Amino acid sequence: MTTTATTAASARGLTKVYGEGEARVVALNDVDIDIEQGHFTAIMGPSGSGKSTLMHCLAGLDSVTEGTVTVGDVDLTTLKDKELTALRRDQIGFVFQSFNLIPTLNAEENITLPLDIAGTKPDKQWLDTVIDTVGLRSRLDHKPSELSGGQQQRVACARAMASRPAIIFADEPTGNLDSRSGAEVLGFLRRSVDDYGQTIVMVTHDPNAASYAQRVVFLADGRIVDEMRDPTAERVLDRMKRFDIEGKPVADPEA
Repeated sequence: MTTTATTAASARGLTKVYGEGEARVVALNDVDIDIEQGHFTAIMGPSGSGKSTLMHCLAGLDSVTEGTVTVGDVDLTTLKDKELTALRRDQIGFVFQSFNLIPTLNAEENITLPLDIAGTKPDKQWLDTVIDTVGLRSRLDHKPSELSGGQQQRVACARAMASRPAIIFADEPTGNLDSRSGAEVLGFLRRSVDDYGQTIVMVTHDPNAASYAQRVVFLADGRIVDEMRDPTAERVLDRMKRFDIEGKPVADPEA
């Protein structure tokens, strides 16, 4: 799979196997993928298709059985644990379905937490831009328990962006949100790409969420079976319905 854009992350021959013998499960099977810099990519597929495993391997959260994973010009499979931890801290942001905020810290402290842990002072101008973009200026002194679900997830998005990482991985970021709050979070993620050149990879099962992306990659049985550019919710839903029982793609009439 090739791309003419600059590549923020890539995998070649990526295979991930869990267990041995009768318990052996091939979660990813010889996957090649390029993640374009400054783009919003969604990863979709049926339950058990390998989409979360792919994200975890690309983000350096899970080791690979075979193949290579590269972030920027660094091959993650060559790094020792300490080097991998440093790369994740300095180059990668994360947004999770469960928000993962620290309940005893207020919104601003949660946003700057990764920088504080790294002993790095935030770029105040950039931090102000992020806070204003997510619309949390008036809520910075509130604890997570005093924020709505959508506000908590926007705090998590701001935290992921605070250090200006090379790439942000979002795992079902709207899974715990109502439709309105989900739209607010997805709108922020898309603006961060359009306005600030952020690179985002999002795992989702929701066609509406995927429609905020510029590209959707479809997985089935541990393989990439199709992709779509400039998706709409209707086209994504139709594509998901039209995978046959083996997960092979069916031609998109609008492609």
